[in-house]
Amino acid sequence: MSDPEKFKPSTLPAEVMKGFQHDEPPTTAPKYFLYPGQMYVSSDPVVITTILGSCAALCLWDSHKRIGGMNHYLLPEGTDGSPNRLRYGNIANPALLNELLGRGSEIKYLQAKVFGGSCAFAADPLQSVGTRNAQLAEEFLRKAGIPLVGKDVSGKHGRKLMFQTQDGTTLIRDFADPK
Repeated sequence: MSDPEKFKPSTLPAEVMKGFQHDEPPTTAPKYFLYPGQMYVSSDPVVITTILGSCAALCLWDSHKRIGGMNHYLLPEGTDGSPNRLRYGNIANPALLNELLGRGSEIKYLQAKVFGGSCAFAADPLQSVGTRNAQLAEEFLRKAGIPLVGKDVSGKHGRKLMFQTQDGTTLIRDFADPK
């Protein structure tokens, strides 16, 4: 997953992908798939989905304006001048917040959820890229004054995340879940 342009969920084995097809929330809302290094914000009902390993995703939802957005970043830190700057959490998290604020959201109405950050291959899980990705999101939220209302981070398996912008709900499917 180091190159977001080459990451293709369709190349995952069919038996893995079948496990993510059921238990999805019933909705008529359109779906948007988020690749690493991207973010998406909508004031319309949309189900934003992504697949996470050591990457992290921050979901922000405005309970007053009913606007939601999510990012998907690969690494905790990078430079703003990079070709795909949103693959770095230190840039992607403020960018997501600024997009919601630019659409009229106020910090006092925002709530957040953090996902991902697995460390399947790390010798020291506390120093893994996944752990650092999740910690970065939580620290960002503390500094911004946005309450963290949910998280599913760490572990040794990837996840599929579904975030509904109309009500801020999320659904997680763990790669290791045999259902």
